[in-house]
Amino acid sequence: MYFSDRTDAGRQLAARLGHLKDQDVVVLGLPRGGVPVAAEVADALGAPLDICLVRKLGTPGQPELAMGALGEGGVRVLNERVLRRTGADERDIAAAEVREHAELDQRAGRYRGSRPSIPLEGRTVLVVDDGLATGATALAACRVVRAKGAARIVLAVPVAPQGWTDRLGGEADETVSVHTPELFYAIGQFYRDFAQTPDAEVVACLDRNRAAHGPVVHESDVRIPATGAVLAGRLAVPEGAIGIVLFAHGSGSSRHSPRNRAVATELNRAGLGTLLFDLLTETEAADRAHVFDTPLLAGRLTGATDWLAGRPESDGLPLGYFGASTGAAAALWAAGDPGSPVAAVVSRGGRPDLAGDRLAGVRAPTLLVVGGRDALVLDLNRRAGSLLRCENRLAVVDGATHLFEEPGALEEVAELATSWFTGHFRDQ
Repeated sequence: MYFSDRTDAGRQLAARLGHLKDQDVVVLGLPRGGVPVAAEVADALGAPLDICLVRKLGTPGQPELAMGALGEGGVRVLNERVLRRTGADERDIAAAEVREHAELDQRAGRYRGSRPSIPLEGRTVLVVDDGLATGATALAACRVVRAKGAARIVLAVPVAPQGWTDRLGGEADETVSVHTPELFYAIGQFYRDFAQTPDAEVVACLDRNRAAHGPVVHESDVRIPATGAVLAGRLAVPEGAIGIVLFAHGSGSSRHSPRNRAVATELNRAGLGTLLFDLLTETEAADRAHVFDTPLLAGRLTGATDWLAGRPESDGLPLGYFGASTGAAAALWAAGDPGSPVAAVVSRGGRPDLAGDRLAGVRAPTLLVVGGRDALVLDLNRRAGSLLRCENRLAVVDGATHLFEEPGALEEVAELATSWFTGHFRDQ
C-alpha cells in the first residue's frame, strides 16, 4: 500500500512533476477519482485545473472491466484484448455508448455549469488520474486532449502496472508514474482509503482552483476580417473586466506565442480582457518583408480594434495595445491615428523607430519596456521617448535580453503591463 488517500497520492505525484512549473501548463483531472489527485498537482504547479470527461465502456456483466472508453467530442477507444476475452460485440458496445454519452453530458453540466472549458490549443496539458489499469480511459483522454489542439501531452498517475506506457501507443509525449509494481490487480489495492469520490468533491476542487487563479474568464476562438485576409485570434474576457488589451505581434503567431500568452494570463487574472491574434496569415508571415511593413501591420491592428469595438464583450470598456518587437511599432503607428480610441499602450522590446513620424501623434499613455542587456533596442526606445508627446515612461528590466528569457524577466514585464493598463483604464 503506497497511498493513504487520493490527496496523499496527488502530493507524491506532484513531487515528480516539478519540471513542469512555470511552463503554462493546464492540469486536467479525470472525474471523479482523478480530480482530487489533479487538484494537488495543480496547486503545487500553480496551474489552472479543469476536467477531461472520459467514460469507461464497461463489459456486460462486469461493469468495472473496461472494453473501451468514450470521450468528449466523440472520441472512442476499444480494448481489443478485453473484447476477445469477453466476447462483447458491437451491440454491447453501442448499448454502453448510449449510456455513457448521456452520462458525459450530465457530468459536463454538473461539474462545469455554464463555465467554458479551459482552452488547450498550443499548450502543454497534464492529464492526471488516480491510477492506470487497462489504459483505455487514459488513452481516450489523450486523444480528446490532442483533438483539442494540445501541443504537448503529459500523462501522470500515482500508480500503474509495469509496461504501462506500451498501452498508450505513443499518444502521450511524456509519462510519469510514482510507482509501477510488478504485482498489480486493481488500483484500489495501493490505497488505504479508495472510497468513491463524490460529485461535490469534484466541484469543490474546481471551484477552489478557479478562485486561486482569479476571475472566471470567458474565452472564444474568433475570426477577424481584415483587408485581404481573415485573421485567427483568441478573445478572453474575465467577468467584470475593466478593459481589453489587443496584442500586436509582428513575427509569427501572436496567439500561440508563449511570451504573449504568459503576459495575457496575468492580465486576465487582474480583470483585464485580452485579444491575441495574428496580424499576418501563415503565408504572409513567410515573407519577412511583411514583418517590417508597419503600415500593413498597423492597418490590420486598426481593423481588429474596430471589429472588437463592435462586439458586445467590449461594450463601454476602454481598449489598449500591447505590442512586441515590430508589433510594437504597429501599435504605436495605430495609436498615432487622430481617431484612435486606445486608452493605453505598452511596448515590450519594441521597435518604435519603425513608427517614424507617427510617434508624435500618439495621445494614449505609453509604457516602453526594454531589457537592460538589449543595448540597440534600449537606445531606440530612449530616442522614442523624446519624440512622444503623450504621457510616457521607459522601464528597463535589469539583466534581461531582447526576448526576456531570463528567470523572472517576463514576470516583471507582466507586472509592469498590468499596473499600466489597470491604472489608466480606471481613469477612463
